[in-house]
Amino acid sequence: MIISFHLPYHSKYNPIERVWGAYENHISGDIMDTVETTLKFAKSMTYNGKAPIVKLTEKIYETGVKVGKKAMKTYYQFVDRMPSLEKWFLTISPGCSG
Repeated sequence: MIISFHLPYHSKYNPIERVWGAYENHISGDIMDTVETTLKFAKSMTYNGKAPIVKLTEKIYETGVKVGKKAMKTYYQFVDRMPSLEKWFLTISPGCSG
């Protein structure tokens, strides 16, 4: 799997930003004033011919939770970063060491 992190000003190349754009067009300026309205619109939209899986979660996530350095070493064995673009471009190879 190749993951490329785009710089903030390249949002038009980021697939999730394109999905948000499609959602904005889908709601056509309607007001999302209730959870029910927002869910209805989200469930009825499509992007590239596909409908999203929409699920409401009310779980409260803790902030400030971090993975320790020792645990991250386990994950980094599967990561290969592109020289000179270390922060923005990486390849993750599950099951193989980088």
